[in-house]
Amino acid sequence: MLDTLDSHILHALHVVPRAPFRLVGEVVGASEQTVARRYRTMRRAGMVRVVGLVNPAVQGLVASVVRISLRPDRIDACAEALTRLPEVSFANITFGGSEIVCAMATPYERRMPEVLRQLARTPGVLEIDTRMTLHTYSPPGAYWGRLGPSLPEEAVESLREHHPPTAPKGRPVEPHEEDAALLAALAEDGRSSQAALADRTGWTTGRVARRLEVLERSGTLFYDVDLALEKLGYPFSAALWLSTSPARLHETGSAVAALPRVVFASATTGAQNLMAIVMCTGTADFYDWLSHRLATVPGVTGYSVSVRLRTLKKAASLVYQGRLVAPPR
Repeated sequence: MLDTLDSHILHALHVVPRAPFRLVGEVVGASEQTVARRYRTMRRAGMVRVVGLVNPAVQGLVASVVRISLRPDRIDACAEALTRLPEVSFANITFGGSEIVCAMATPYERRMPEVLRQLARTPGVLEIDTRMTLHTYSPPGAYWGRLGPSLPEEAVESLREHHPPTAPKGRPVEPHEEDAALLAALAEDGRSSQAALADRTGWTTGRVARRLEVLERSGTLFYDVDLALEKLGYPFSAALWLSTSPARLHETGSAVAALPRVVFASATTGAQNLMAIVMCTGTADFYDWLSHRLATVPGVTGYSVSVRLRTLKKAASLVYQGRLVAPPR
């Protein structure tokens, strides 16, 4: 379990992933050196990775949630192959060891994506249930703020005043071929300094700064914070598949997303039209959340639960023995 200072640092990074350590120190009440040391310790321990990612919309990709039912004796082999697919993120084996739930970004070509065709032919795969993500309710920066001790609102506002969130206009722009080295470096470490990025690309720091601004303002480049939540005091996770009426879809989805412990919520296609990810300290905590938190949400007409047994992959990190590691390239 983290102390309050580490927790505040993680919350600050969710609000502004590339915030300078000096600014983070100002809002958490610690020196720049202390913040840098604490962050690097958590990163070396495999607890946190800040990563820069290309918006899937650049390639016209559609987000979906996929439930893959497998023979238990094939789960390890399928998990190994699945997590190395670039289309796959946030992959987990569910309790019982016969299902993998993952997020996927694939082209919308009015036919089954090729990656799903390959999965369907994989030995041991029994069924694939694909649900398109229609709308995401969870706001950026809310992730760790819903779990550990969070920053006061004035500290969050101070971060946003120094680094106002960008509102992209139009569709994201396609990265140039020459951006490849820059984007690869940010995928490894989204907090890489402009000087370090200049070394990786062979550009000047001025050119790096200008290109980052273009990619960020267009919505092409965004930043995510991967966390090894088992190491951070939240070993229990569950995906909830919820049902509500179309008339109450937005109201119910927004209310679910606003609940404590909820780190992701979206509207989807499928037999249930809402999905949420909940992080808890254990089964008793989860039961309390179901019976006292979810019970207050209007419009929920039914639900089912997939409890996580083992995490395989985050947004841009593999999970090895509970540690976040960069995927091989």
